[in-house]
Amino acid sequence: MLSVDEQIRTLKRGVAEIVPEDELRQKLERSVQTGKPLRVKLGIDPTASDIHLGFAVVLRKLRQWQDLGHTAVLIIGDRTATIGDPTGRSETRPQLSLEEVRRNAETYTEQIFRILDPNRTEVRYNSEWLDKLTLSDLVFIASQMTVARMLEREDFSQRFESEQPIALHEFLYPLMQAYDSVAIQADVEMGGLDQKFNILTGRDLQRAYGQEPQIAFLMPLLIGLDGVRKMSKSFGNYIGIAEPPKEMFGKVMRIPDELMRQWFILCTDVSESEVDEILAGHPMEAKKRLAWEIVKLYHGEEEANKAKAEFERVFQQRELPTEIPTVEVEPELLQMTIADLLVALELVASKNEAKRLINEGAVELNGKRISDWREVIAVRTGDILRIGKRKFAKLVVRG
Repeated sequence: MLSVDEQIRTLKRGVAEIVPEDELRQKLERSVQTGKPLRVKLGIDPTASDIHLGFAVVLRKLRQWQDLGHTAVLIIGDRTATIGDPTGRSETRPQLSLEEVRRNAETYTEQIFRILDPNRTEVRYNSEWLDKLTLSDLVFIASQMTVARMLEREDFSQRFESEQPIALHEFLYPLMQAYDSVAIQADVEMGGLDQKFNILTGRDLQRAYGQEPQIAFLMPLLIGLDGVRKMSKSFGNYIGIAEPPKEMFGKVMRIPDELMRQWFILCTDVSESEVDEILAGHPMEAKKRLAWEIVKLYHGEEEANKAKAEFERVFQQRELPTEIPTVEVEPELLQMTIADLLVALELVASKNEAKRLINEGAVELNGKRISDWREVIAVRTGDILRIGKRKFAKLVVRG
């Protein structure tokens, strides 16, 4: 096991806040002296089926704890997910059934173990202890929190001031997440900055149960592809860790230049000194290196090389992709305008989108730009349509 100073230096990379840092040092010193690993908790509510790079930031940090010899305790919030985390919400989150949550959890865990070491991960479902709580238990837990303090949360205070409903069951969420820390006797709890209130509540509840309080280990929220909001599936500004290599590479190339440093630090293993050198060079080359590093992490170096080569061929050298999906064209569609044809072939969502893309010069047939959405194009088998920067279709005329 590394020295305390070496562990702290490793763990602090990219971290937003450690509460309190002096207690973390004490816990690590005791761990080194006794040889007993710390129990590092991460709770997840599988409300969707896929994991994106934003959530992977916390998972990657948890893997660092594992590599330093500590125990990762992964809490699958099958019971808390049926309450719904109110964090950052402007309205009550829809409640999921236990069956929906557990179905999502199956996909979650498969993707999680692309990052975590399964042999050094303790996986627990919080229904294991939350379903056993009695009314007396709930009353004791609830007595540790005041309404005034609950309303200090930004999301609750905003809803209260704007007279938006706050359901009583939403107040239970941070308390149940806190009880998870009691149940597994966590030394450290990982989470994003938006989980600070919930994790600090865990410290308070552990004290109430006579336990040593956990350390809050908070990671920044990764800004998504739009360059404005945190990465989220609900915002559509995410990259899933299971997405195909070429798609992942292409999406990384879309991020604003000013995000590259944050993404390098939080999403790759490139040293900070090397990041500085990379960012001092040409922005396009820096971004390709970033995309290559991210694809390599989740798909391997060979796939990263292929994705990079494909991007350079298609988007820098304006050549065709090596693989183009085939789209069949029925004979009766041949008399349609190009805008109607794109809709009929499901290459765009609507005629308005087709018009917009054509007016912007973003639709090509065999490399020739189409300028009039009313035009009837004589398409033939083998023709290549390009829609926008990344969508291609090889046409096959039936009959």
